[in-house]
Order: sequence, then structure tokens, then C-alpha cells
Amino acid sequence: MPKPRESTLGKFLGWLKGAARAAACCLVGGVCVAQARADELVQFESAVAKPTPFQQRIAQQNGKALQAVHGQLLNAYLTRPPGNAPFPAVVALPGCSGVSGSSKKTWPERLSSWGYVVLVVDSFSLRGIKETCDRLHFVDRVGDAYGALGFLSKYSFVDPRRIALIGFSAGGNAALEAVQLGGAEELMERKFKAAIAYYPDCSGLNGGMAVPTLILIGELDDAFSAKKCQEMVAGSNGKGSAVQLEVFKGARHAFDSPGLKTGSEHYGYTMEYNAAAAEKSVSDVQVFLEQTLGG
Repeated sequence: MPKPRESTLGKFLGWLKGAARAAACCLVGGVCVAQARADELVQFESAVAKPTPFQQRIAQQNGKALQAVHGQLLNAYLTRPPGNAPFPAVVALPGCSGVSGSSKKTWPERLSSWGYVVLVVDSFSLRGIKETCDRLHFVDRVGDAYGALGFLSKYSFVDPRRIALIGFSAGGNAALEAVQLGGAEELMERKFKAAIAYYPDCSGLNGGMAVPTLILIGELDDAFSAKKCQEMVAGSNGKGSAVQLEVFKGARHAFDSPGLKTGSEHYGYTMEYNAAAAEKSVSDVQVFLEQTLGG
């Protein structure tokens, strides 16, 4: 018996349901995204700090209105785990060479398998930057992190109260700067729940963090000193949230990157995979996220 044709009314109702689902996924600010799939390319604006009370007072005294300032448009890659929403989420900041295979594939797959939405931020491409490895800090990345936080918070399948930040190398620097007491964190409306920094530069930071923080670095890292991280943690004098520091014996910079098994020189320092350190660090990250965000 031939299969009955779908009526014109049935087709229209089906289209209407699809349109309603798509409309429900539109985000504030004109960003409209369908349900996220693995590695979905999305865009958002870097966050701009809200005016300080001093700036507001001066503007009022001068009879002027503070002009709205828009952030830089950025690309990012969104991965959503299977299961029931809303999920906790992780914003990821890659190293100085930008989005790579590990940052775009390995970590998103790993984190999503644990039940976290993942947003990998590309701070470079739409700024026309290839890399920032010739400089220690790129301050705009702190605003990028908070822009990503605000963007994720608008998704119905993300729990906005449970979003962490993870950064690698230069991205780790930005992660620590983003949650440091007395820094940008105080000027942002939305707050991260926790932060993780892989082999960051700890010099110049006061050690006081606004949220629970995990730092993972190799004992033999000659790009960023493990000793500086130890000094930073010791110098915090108990200010702020707990900071957990893991120093891996015999490990160098980028110890979690399997593609660097033989080691290689970059900008005068050695990058080398260390299986034992990598495995232990992944376990540490999983436990830390479960403790701070919940699975």
C-alpha cells in the first residue's frame, strides 16, 4: 500500500515548528545560533569593562552621558555534550600560536565527554593576528574571556552559574589575570566559577584569586618558571579563594601535547610531551571541575 502523502497543512506545521525552534535559539544582541554541534563556529564580542563609579560621577558632573563601547568581534568553536541540559561549561583560551588541533579537538572532546559545554576562543583571526609568541602578554584576551562568559550564559542549555575558565601557556596567563583579585574581575558583571591555568607565567601576579584556581606546570619549564608560581602562591598570604598548584617532576612546557614527543625548541625554550604529567594533569582537571562546577 503506498505511503500517504503529507498534506500541505502538515508541511506548513512542520516548517512552523522548525522556525519556532530556530527562533528560540536566537541570542540577545542579534546573535542567532542553532543547537550547538561539535566544533560549531560561532561569533561573539569581547567584553568591555563597565564604567567605574568614578567615571560615572565625573560624567554626571560634566553633564555628559557615557557612550556605549563595543568589543571586538571574535570567532569561537562550540562543543555541546550529549545528555540533559543545562550543563556546566568551560571557556578555553589557547596558547600564543592560536587555535590548534589540541585546543580545538583534544580538549573539547575530553571536556564534553565529562559533561561540559566547551567554547574555544579564537582571539587572533578576526584581529588579523597570526600569533603573539613574541610577547608575554596580550591584555585583550581577558576581555575575550569575559565576552565568552557572557555569550555562553545566554544559551538555555548552559548553567550560567557554573562556568569555568581554562587557559594554556599565554592563555593560562590570561586566565589568571582574568580572575585575579583587584583586576578586571571586579569590573565585570558576570563572574567565572573557577579557573585553570596550564604552564602560565606567574610573574607579576599577586596570587590572590577571586575564584578557586588550579595551576599546572612542569618542574623543568624554561618558558615560564615553576618557581615563580610557587612564589606567587606563597605570597598570596591566604587572600582570596584557594589556589592549587601542581608542579610535575621532569616535565617541560606544553607537557600535555602528544605531538611534541621528541621535544622542540620554540622562542628559546623547550616544549616536550610528558605522558605521566599529562595523564596526572588531566585527572587533576577532571577532579577540580567536579569539585567546583559539578559534573
